[in-house]
Amino acid sequence: MERAIVVGAGLAGCEAAWQLAGRGVPVTLVEMKPHAFTPAHHSAGFAELVCSNSLRSDQLTNAVGLLKEEMRQLGSLILKAADATRVPAGGALAVDREKFSDYVTQAVRSHPLIEVVLREADELPQTNAVIATGPLTSDKLAEKIAALPGLQTLNFYDAAAPIVSGESLDMTKVFRQGRYGRGDDYLNCPMNREEYEAFYQALLTAEKADVHGFDGTQVFEGCMPIEVMAARGEMVMAFGPMKPVGLVDPRTGREPYAAVQLRAENSAGTMYNLVGFQTRLKWGEQKRVFSMIPGLENAEFLRYGVMHRNTYLRSPGMLDRYYRLIADDRIAFAGQMTGVEGYIESAASGFLAGIEMARRLEGKPPVDFPRETAIGALGLYISDTTVSDFQPMNVNFGIMPPLGYRIKGGKRVKNAQLAARSLEKIDAMREDVLSDRKGE
Repeated sequence: MERAIVVGAGLAGCEAAWQLAGRGVPVTLVEMKPHAFTPAHHSAGFAELVCSNSLRSDQLTNAVGLLKEEMRQLGSLILKAADATRVPAGGALAVDREKFSDYVTQAVRSHPLIEVVLREADELPQTNAVIATGPLTSDKLAEKIAALPGLQTLNFYDAAAPIVSGESLDMTKVFRQGRYGRGDDYLNCPMNREEYEAFYQALLTAEKADVHGFDGTQVFEGCMPIEVMAARGEMVMAFGPMKPVGLVDPRTGREPYAAVQLRAENSAGTMYNLVGFQTRLKWGEQKRVFSMIPGLENAEFLRYGVMHRNTYLRSPGMLDRYYRLIADDRIAFAGQMTGVEGYIESAASGFLAGIEMARRLEGKPPVDFPRETAIGALGLYISDTTVSDFQPMNVNFGIMPPLGYRIKGGKRVKNAQLAARSLEKIDAMREDVLSDRKGE
């Protein structure tokens, strides 16, 4: 069997390497850490979660929940790791980021057909390869990618939220509760109107860190900095990450005017992420302004929020539905650089790229995941040349075909039927997709 090269040991790269090796293809996995780090990475481990530790909804009535279930059923390494390292997060799938990375790292390093090479890749392989270096690809390799015929790129800016120490929280003000009484997986910092207005004004005037090339407009909506959100209007935060709906402050017995939610970063509950508080404020300003949040007056910040530029390929016309380079199908791309947005979407692209490369090397035809499936819809979106204004996108039911008949019962009922249709397709494909696996 010919050898394949996977460049990048993030979620997409590890998933691609796992699917290739699981089908008997020897893999060389090239990873630049720990010799070099991007501005967003801190750990030497594989599949590092650089933003939130949440993989978003785990419900089938949400498209990303459906995508997770499709991948679970078809043997995804990333979903195995996530399910094994989950932390409480209500209807979402959140993980202990260190245990998650350790799980993936151990699985990949222990696979007998995966050889790990720790060095920075500065050339595009001229052989069977999956390029999964992410939107923060190192400058040397990015130059080589940019030289590909007809390539265009898009630049967006992404941000991460700060993390605080659990023991530094004032639990006389913070209360544990899920919305509408659904569990108690989140901590809540309630604000009255005066506290909210003071916080809002502080955000508007806080000093921001300079980010080269950022003009305030090229923000991915799913990771919008909290100060950008505040600039859009006084109540935008209160209808967004600070919405109090479904919460009751036990001190007053009433719904607060606004609330900041904290989500556990690890299973021990010693670290908490400020949900929805991605930011590019200077670190001193983050300490000053976020300490205005009730319960965080003396918070210890274990990691401050940061912003960085992400570069994406303009994939339509360059990549096909299997994430392969149209001009040379020996080379595929995977991960966020292809225009899929989100941890699970990135892993899904690596999943499909790995499966298709293995099948090509075995002389088999590709597996055509139909548009009715979340996996197929993503691949068809990034390769759709009729999309006039291509932008990075999370998986959603809008890129899947409608049911073709009217549904009574609202959006959740419709989404449930879309998910059921997808899983029927996946069930029919399961034997074909899994038949060539050689075991774990």
